[in-house]
Amino acid sequence: MTFGLQCDEPTSRAILDRAAEGGIDFLDSSDAYPLGGELSTRGVTEEILGRWLQGKRDRFIVATKCFIPTGPAPFDRGNSRKHIMSAIEASLRRLQTDYIDLYQLHGYDPATPIDETLGALDDLVHQGKVRYIGCSNFLTYQLVRAIGRTETLRLARMDCVQPRYNLLFRQIEREMLPFCGEEGVGVIPYNPIAGGLLSGKYSGSAPPPAGRFTLGNAGGMYQDRYWHDREFGTVDELHKLADEAGVSLVTLAVAWVAANPVVTAPIIGASSPEQLAPSLAAAEYQIDPELKSRLDESTQEYRLGDAPR
Repeated sequence: MTFGLQCDEPTSRAILDRAAEGGIDFLDSSDAYPLGGELSTRGVTEEILGRWLQGKRDRFIVATKCFIPTGPAPFDRGNSRKHIMSAIEASLRRLQTDYIDLYQLHGYDPATPIDETLGALDDLVHQGKVRYIGCSNFLTYQLVRAIGRTETLRLARMDCVQPRYNLLFRQIEREMLPFCGEEGVGVIPYNPIAGGLLSGKYSGSAPPPAGRFTLGNAGGMYQDRYWHDREFGTVDELHKLADEAGVSLVTLAVAWVAANPVVTAPIIGASSPEQLAPSLAAAEYQIDPELKSRLDESTQEYRLGDAPR
């Protein structure tokens, strides 16, 4: 989601090369990326990815999304049939492919009947343009209702959800993850290191440096999510636990997300090839049960919801 804004194309390609070398074969994008860019830059990430995929498309599972505005018109956004049908064609063109493995709704659209949205997605599956469908940023009741309607109407099932999940945001453990576990819905969480805060490299006593927390119109969103005294205090505690275990805090944070049995795989990101190393290491790292309990206890308040700051 940083390709084309925070990362230029050569850097983006180098990150993709390193990811492929490290065994990554699932690539998640959106027609609204690069995150933080203006309307004129949306879709650039898919274009970069499409050029890189040439000659090796069959080796990767490619996912993308629609919902966020990509143009000035009222039908350039949302989950209406008109927008979905236009958005998929644009994504296929930018990605230089004739199908998307996983097509996701990037958000919930209260202005469009869910049956209209699900019917359009079902048509894309039957047309062969999409293999599977999913959603991101849905509340649990919205996901439950969407799956219930696909079952009632006998449409393609929503097989995957992409929620925010990390040591500083655990609310989905209360309802969404139990539901997904019971119903066999794949879970691919984003933000496993809280936009980089769980790298431990930031200080709450100084303004955010150039990067994720200042990038375009998304910087404010990330500061609102994580740039608070409470979160910095928790990161200090977690850093001590990581040091005791002799492991990078990034590796520990990603491994903690992956250790949840309902999670299929966390979605990782980087702004340089070198940044991928600690995240990739999480695939092999097994958290000691005692350490897992201490991590859970240290972040229990983030499971219950927003606490006073």
